[in-house]
Amino acid sequence: MEAEKKYGQFFKDTLRGQQTIRLRMGLGALIIQERMQLTDRETLESIRENPYMQYFIGLPGFAMKQPFHHSMMTHFRKRLTEVLAELNELVASTGAKETKDDEDSNDASGGAQGKVKRSKKEVLAVQAEQQTMFVEAADESSKAGPPQTAAMPESPEATTFVSEAHLVSTASEATALQNQGTMLVDATCAPADVSYPTDLNLLNEAREKLEAIIDTLHEPFIGQTAKPRTYREKARKPFLAVSKQRRPGPKVIRKAIRLQLGYVGRNLAIIAEQAEVQELTLLSRKAYRDLLVIHELYRQQLHMYNARSHQMEDRIVSIHQPHIRPIVRGKAKARVEFGAKIAVSMTKGYAFLDRLSWDNFNESTTLIDVIEKYRKRMGFYPAVVQADQIYRTRENRSFCKQHGIRLRGPALGRKPKNGPTSEEKQVLKQDTGERNAIEGKFGEGKRKYGLGCIRARLAKTSESVITLQLLVMNLERRLRVLFFLIFTMQSRGRLALKAG
Repeated sequence: MEAEKKYGQFFKDTLRGQQTIRLRMGLGALIIQERMQLTDRETLESIRENPYMQYFIGLPGFAMKQPFHHSMMTHFRKRLTEVLAELNELVASTGAKETKDDEDSNDASGGAQGKVKRSKKEVLAVQAEQQTMFVEAADESSKAGPPQTAAMPESPEATTFVSEAHLVSTASEATALQNQGTMLVDATCAPADVSYPTDLNLLNEAREKLEAIIDTLHEPFIGQTAKPRTYREKARKPFLAVSKQRRPGPKVIRKAIRLQLGYVGRNLAIIAEQAEVQELTLLSRKAYRDLLVIHELYRQQLHMYNARSHQMEDRIVSIHQPHIRPIVRGKAKARVEFGAKIAVSMTKGYAFLDRLSWDNFNESTTLIDVIEKYRKRMGFYPAVVQADQIYRTRENRSFCKQHGIRLRGPALGRKPKNGPTSEEKQVLKQDTGERNAIEGKFGEGKRKYGLGCIRARLAKTSESVITLQLLVMNLERRLRVLFFLIFTMQSRGRLALKAG
């Protein structure tokens, strides 16, 4: 109902005009598109030919015509950004709560690699560490004021005299009351469908767009005044001479950039003179938007050229998608990616979109907020957080220690002289294997659901596509769990019949 209300805010309460398309129809079409990786036209053709898809989007019966025009898919992506985010949160949180440990092949990931087996000594060590963190947290809270959590031992020294069995039972009871589950956190980039940007290519594209704008503004004065000279043929020759070289040197590139900056600056000056005589209302909305973007692009490129630098705040890397920023990732495949950076947390195989930003950010600053979101979703803090080294800052470690959360990974500070023991190496190896499940989730999204190349052109629609891809992955995950339950019940029934 809440989703229907938010969707209905875009429409007027009137009987005039086209009939409103229901939310189920628009949302169902978007899910079909992302699940099958189709274009807008292909999606509508598939729905027209398939009765099951028509039932999925809520049609009362089979029809041979398309339910709506393919251009409506863009409007759905613009309008349903918040609805998709809330729906993904609902599906993932409900699925994580309803999924039991025995329905997962791995408690943390929900993958297909089998449960990680730990020895009795490792289990006792983990539970003892949990107990120590609870005791220290209770001791600190008792100094600050009355405790708000369950009753704990009075001092850390008392735990050393407790028997092993009592320690295990006490730790398990405290964990059951306070912290439960494992949360995996990581960040990745969802690259946009843009060509690799270079300063020379951007300036050449800007010059060509400015030449088209000059032609549009001069069109009413053809035969009355002379057309402004733009040197378009002369300007293209040095660009082609450099772009055809396999590895042009820095001096050659700098000279070509200087020439293109001169042509772009000249064209901007011509447009400014034309604007004094002719209003810019002749330009289309897209052309006027490109003109504003090129003004900022020229300022940035001129500043970097004069400063002999390649760094710029809010640097524009695409004229038709000016919201995209370079995201430095340091990966072996691509050191820099161009798209939105997303922070994702995963619980029992379900992915939650915790933050989406077009600007680069340090993911370690999001860990505390992500843990608090986990508490709101599940009703308790996680017992274990699996994260990269970048998340293990002093602030995050202090927060996790205060709330009895185990942030897995080596401790800060100087490493011991003797190095880690064989048991510590084994635990670290198992922790790394469990944490890699979220990398597999990213790989699933990028290889199968289009997260590796976002084809939407607008910032709003791109955010909808990213959220929708996570939603489809969570729906697929829930479907696998449902099939697992069905097959398990069938196999148990067959075994019971054979035994009887």
